[in-house]
Amino acid sequence: MTLTIVAAGRVTQAFICFLLCLSWGSSCPPSCQCTERAGAKAVLCSAQHLEEIPKDIPQDAVFLKLDANSITRIPSNAFRHLSHLEELDLSRNAIEKIDGAAFKGVAAGLRTLDLSSNRIRSIPKEALLMLNAKLRLANNPWHCECTLQEVLWEARLDPDSVQDITCHTAPREEYVGKPLLQVLDAGVNFCSVRQRTTDVAMFITMFGWFAMVIAYVVCYVRHNREDTRKHVEYLKSLPNTQNPAETISTVL
Repeated sequence: MTLTIVAAGRVTQAFICFLLCLSWGSSCPPSCQCTERAGAKAVLCSAQHLEEIPKDIPQDAVFLKLDANSITRIPSNAFRHLSHLEELDLSRNAIEKIDGAAFKGVAAGLRTLDLSSNRIRSIPKEALLMLNAKLRLANNPWHCECTLQEVLWEARLDPDSVQDITCHTAPREEYVGKPLLQVLDAGVNFCSVRQRTTDVAMFITMFGWFAMVIAYVVCYVRHNREDTRKHVEYLKSLPNTQNPAETISTVL
């Protein structure tokens, strides 16, 4: 009888745990709507005045829309638990910063990532190059430099929006306001500019070290000469008991 009660209690606990896990896995954030699209869960959080990414997004979400909010940053591992995610829309927010591991955990299955119409000036290369998703990066105040150029060359960009990746700022004023693709097609290579800058900095550093070594050698020689002169003068001031030249040669 006691064993039966214990067994029944364990079954009840397991069933309650199952219900809680099922409820947690399929829950929906209060500011979002969760629907089914072709048998896949879609989480719709558009235009909800969100300032950060909700932390209770269902794990089985396949489509996630967070567009038209006030999100300013995508922190590391923000979507790590969403292993089924295929489409992610973060357009029309106020995103300024994206961490290098922002999309860690969704790289394998993510097919579309929309970051257009934000406030992104630069983005860590590792945050995007690990993705196989088609990227939309248009209408951001981009600073055109080597990292953005490498993203353009190596990432999968949406061909319909690539012309709208415009240089808001750039190393040279003549590039400002122009599409990045147009600037690169004209033969500009931002990475070579950075390499030349690095080479110049290295040359200046090496020259500085060389100048320090020369200065040290000169000071060392001068110091030794002064010590030798003082020593010779001291010897000359001694009583002249023998030939000064012999005394000096003997001491040396």
